[in-house]
Amino acid sequence: MKAFKSLVTGSAVALMFSAGAATAQNLRLAHFMPAGSWQQSVMFEGWAKSIEEDSGGDLSFRVFPAQTLGTAVEGYDNARRGIADISWTVQGYTANRFPLSQIVELPGLFETAEVGSCGFQRLYESGMLDDEYSETEVLYVHVHGPGHLHTANKAVTSLADIRGMQIRQPTSVIGNLLTELGAEPVGMPAPEVYEATQRGVIDGFLLPWEAVVGFRADEVVNHYTEVGLYALAFVKTMNPRAYERLSDEQRAVIHKHSGMTGALIAGRGYDSADEAAKARMLETGTLHVLTDEERAQWETAAERAAESYLSDLESRGLPGRAVYDAFVGYVDECRVQLAAGEL
Repeated sequence: MKAFKSLVTGSAVALMFSAGAATAQNLRLAHFMPAGSWQQSVMFEGWAKSIEEDSGGDLSFRVFPAQTLGTAVEGYDNARRGIADISWTVQGYTANRFPLSQIVELPGLFETAEVGSCGFQRLYESGMLDDEYSETEVLYVHVHGPGHLHTANKAVTSLADIRGMQIRQPTSVIGNLLTELGAEPVGMPAPEVYEATQRGVIDGFLLPWEAVVGFRADEVVNHYTEVGLYALAFVKTMNPRAYERLSDEQRAVIHKHSGMTGALIAGRGYDSADEAAKARMLETGTLHVLTDEERAQWETAAERAAESYLSDLESRGLPGRAVYDAFVGYVDECRVQLAAGEL
């Protein structure tokens, strides 16, 4: 792992900043969620405020929501090129660039965003993913909660129902899953689902509960099928030149609020937001639950998609199965430690 190799305690950081050795830095933080989203207030403004206070004002931030400093698809490159100093994005929006990281998107690996984010951060810290992030300084990684199927005009309760439907895929990994289910995947980032559904370009989309509300997409769908077959990988990462401009003390403050701390704040935020969003959506929409027999068929299709993805990685000389097994182990560790209140 490149980052987080030498952290400084909060008290030591405060002493170093009081000595006035650091040059104040104002950093641009970009993301694609709406300005009114919980991510804006918790993961971005809240994160920035904590660092500003901890640094004694030597670090400050300008937060750019809603793709105002570059599109969601360009998020990682915007950090790499320095268009943003720090960017938060979905790895899978740039296809084939983070193939090992996207293993965490495969179905059935964890039940909550908290557990999944903890496991993903540990996987990153193991160093197994370093080659995928050589161009930026990763602050932390995480996942969202289980994604479900939301459709405009047609209830989906079986594989027969979804066959031939145009369904938005968030990444190519999930596109393969949709193909196995019999749907026709249509690639697009989350901010585009509202208009695409409203115009009839797609019949529905896969998103976690909180994102449907976050993008106001609950206004254009009426049916919700709880499948929980995937989750997305996210990264908050920093331009290397902006990182190099920071003093050791400033880096220490940023790291203190990143790493596992940042991953767990994100994961817990997603789980809480999912619960609230689901309750809101079910006030007007209809929830459809698969029968045990039907769910088994969906899970079999998901297993085929996962096996196909791992086999493809191995054929390309990538350690897909080793990373998969490591992630499963980290998730198991996290599940036990979180349940025991150790994290």
